[in-house]
Amino acid sequence: MSMLELIKKAGAGAVEASNPVNILYGEVVSVHPLSVRVDQRFTLPAGFLILTESLALRGLEQGDRVLLLRMQGGQRYVVLDRTVSA
Repeated sequence: MSMLELIKKAGAGAVEASNPVNILYGEVVSVHPLSVRVDQRFTLPAGFLILTESLALRGLEQGDRVLLLRMQGGQRYVVLDRTVSA
């Protein structure tokens, strides 16, 4: 591996480490199979989502607004809870 490749790899690792999670809002667009649209930008299928126990017990409904955490690396999202209007 060249010195330039090592520097690039180290830089990418530093950026990823400085941003371990993101907080996002989403809306349930489908329940079976589960999918969540995030900030009107993209839709996450069930394979990318991790539900907390409280959501798994009660279930989600189409149209529910949810709070998500993007895990480091961006491959998985934890659905924390529903959100409500103030």
